[in-house]
Amino acid sequence: MSYKNGKDILPPSLLSQLQDYIQGEIVYIPKKEQKRAGWGENNGTRKVMEIRNREIYNLYRTGWTMKDLICKYHLSEDSIRKIIIKTRCALSGTAR
Repeated sequence: MSYKNGKDILPPSLLSQLQDYIQGEIVYIPKKEQKRAGWGENNGTRKVMEIRNREIYNLYRTGWTMKDLICKYHLSEDSIRKIIIKTRCALSGTAR
């Protein structure tokens, strides 16, 4: 964040109005509200995780054991179980 002189960037009428409220002080002007991207949306991590989770679910459906999946993905049994349940619900359209 850099300091800007109001005289250099504000219209004279707005500068005059601001001077009625505050003079010679530093004022922070926040950014406008904007919709923030969700976790992993900008860098593609979310998509990579969705693909990985679908792969885990499909391998489980085709007969891979929990132990096989744990070894392949280096995740805990609890994590694998949660992924399978969540993916099953997402693909079937039911909420859990």
